[in-house]
Amino acid sequence: MIGTYLSYQLIARDMTKALDRVESQPTVDRDTKYYLENISKVKTIDEFVKDDRLFRYAMKAHGLEDMTYAKAFMVKALKEGVSDPDSFANKLQDKRYAEFVTSYNFEEYGDLATVYNKAQHEVPGNYIIQAQIAGLAPDSDFVKQETAYYRANIGKVTSIEGLMSNERLLTYAMAAYGLDSVSEDPDYIEELLAGGVRDPASPANVEEDKRYTGFVAAFDFEGLGDKATTLSRAQQPSIDKYLRQTLEENAGNDNEGVRLALYFDRKAANLTNFYEILADPALAKVVRTALSLPDSFASADIDRQVKFFEEKLDIEDFTDPEKLGKFLTRFTNLWEISNPTASAQTQLSVLFSQPVEFGVSNNILSAIQSMKR
Repeated sequence: MIGTYLSYQLIARDMTKALDRVESQPTVDRDTKYYLENISKVKTIDEFVKDDRLFRYAMKAHGLEDMTYAKAFMVKALKEGVSDPDSFANKLQDKRYAEFVTSYNFEEYGDLATVYNKAQHEVPGNYIIQAQIAGLAPDSDFVKQETAYYRANIGKVTSIEGLMSNERLLTYAMAAYGLDSVSEDPDYIEELLAGGVRDPASPANVEEDKRYTGFVAAFDFEGLGDKATTLSRAQQPSIDKYLRQTLEENAGNDNEGVRLALYFDRKAANLTNFYEILADPALAKVVRTALSLPDSFASADIDRQVKFFEEKLDIEDFTDPEKLGKFLTRFTNLWEISNPTASAQTQLSVLFSQPVEFGVSNNILSAIQSMKR
């Protein structure tokens, strides 16, 4: 059997191919087809949880498969939504629940929850509001004709260029946010769209006039690519999550260290502090292993654990692919030494050939003891 490091690398180096293999598995293929064929038919929370096959797929996609039985718990989370910071899902320490409710946001989108897309559903509503402000009746022929044209054609737009080149669609889209396509500089509008909204410093995000930010968020080609006008959180993103969860699960059946490495790799970019890591047992195990810390370290004072991690690691390194790669290389090699799958000779070569920039000092045990005190 190949070791933890190599097993992880074989998957991580070509994630697309690895996910394709998972998608082609007969059971996964059948369940995914059922999900795609039926999720958009779901209009209420009750319909969602009563279809056990759909609900189980959705729960697994968000890493909540073990909680599939707790339907009353999940119904409460779904009913309260995520708009209110004090909602049930938002108050739960485990952020997987808030992510789940965000994907199936019945509280905010109602019967559109499983098909909602900003470009398709937010824009026409905004346009009608703007039309009313300008003194046009929502049921006027002009408003109805332009809305019908927009609905029929916006889903065909797959790029910024496609939107900019269709004057009728662009006029409607910008008018929905109170912007006039005739008076606006098209180069500036294209620059805003190209910058997207993921980067806080993007042109749209630093614009004082938040109408531009709303417009770019609705047509997020930078973040969503050619799916910007069709993507629904409840459809393809959930399928992608399901495939990734299944990939990690399959890997864990052979080697738990590989599953932990893949999980950390998936979560790393969104980590902002070490408290988040300590709140997740799997993430915390990866960090303790990479720092050669014993399991007993987990019983130390939380604040002192965080301080210790901060002394040894920079949380921002996890957003850097190269630095994250080095960190996970160290983790997988140290995991292999403690949980050998390869030969003794291979383990020794791993031990003496890897960088030690993430290592801890020789007096680590005395440091841990002082933390406990």
